[in-house]
Amino acid sequence: MWKRIWLSAPFVALALTALVATGSDAKLEAIEQIIPGVWFRQGDLAQFGHCNNIVIEMKDYLIVVDANYPSGARAAMADIKKISTKPVKYVFDTHHHGDHAYGNALWTEAGATTFAYKGVVEEMRRYEPARWRADAKNRKDLAELHRETAEPPQQTFEKIPFVIDDGSRRVEFHFFGWAHTRGDGFAYLPKEQVLCTGDAVTNGPYNGMGDGYAANWPKVVKRAMALPTKYVLPAHGPAGGPEILVGEERFLNEIYDTVKKEIGAGKKLEDLVEMKDGQPGTPKLQLSASAQHWVGSFYPGQIKDIYDEITQGKPRGEITGGK
Repeated sequence: MWKRIWLSAPFVALALTALVATGSDAKLEAIEQIIPGVWFRQGDLAQFGHCNNIVIEMKDYLIVVDANYPSGARAAMADIKKISTKPVKYVFDTHHHGDHAYGNALWTEAGATTFAYKGVVEEMRRYEPARWRADAKNRKDLAELHRETAEPPQQTFEKIPFVIDDGSRRVEFHFFGWAHTRGDGFAYLPKEQVLCTGDAVTNGPYNGMGDGYAANWPKVVKRAMALPTKYVLPAHGPAGGPEILVGEERFLNEIYDTVKKEIGAGKKLEDLVEMKDGQPGTPKLQLSASAQHWVGSFYPGQIKDIYDEITQGKPRGEITGGK
């Protein structure tokens, strides 16, 4: 998840409220079994910037979803040792953002192979090393690695789905299109009906749109919903079921349609969100009660990102990073 600009004091409070509402029963920085052979570790985003990790047990080894930041990778490694003696053979980067991929070097040093959809490496070429260097100024876990840039995934795939099947379990890796980023990957266990969504689907107000394609994002979620699913394991927020997919798609459609309608009525950006020094502050748009679970400190920036995407006629991520 790419964190951008969240300056408004009222929305800091709203974000904290949302975090309490969605995570009060969850155990942060702890690993819990979802079903036999699948574990979910919810990272503490507010304190450490960590994403969630999923651990999938195969016959002789483990697969981990998302490399996390280095501190998150170390924490995940320690927890994995508590649940299994099997080695981590593969680490799947769902996308290129730091809280999902900057821990790659730690996993490869430990003997794992990192991999991702090809779009992840392409996104890294667009944005690195600038983002790594900026992040390293504020994060000790990055600075202490003494690296000039992020380590990309060692292997990529293009044909969908990419499958790992050792006879004991089948794991599919999907790409459904440009949503949060141009490389958004999903991991899916068809027999167990477990879907790991990365940041393309989150359980709460975590939808950063700076590298995204707002118009296409709900279509990506809709495609993911075609997979028979009992368990949804997002990269941010607690684990849940298909209701997370339904709510995410509804929120994404509603916020996009609301901004588009206001633009069609002749409204300018300043009519939709207060702007100060080029940054979005207090929003002037109200979404429905059913969308509020996904409304938080990102909301002012989301309004601006969608406005920019519609008025400039190109995906928001293309405005950020070019074609």
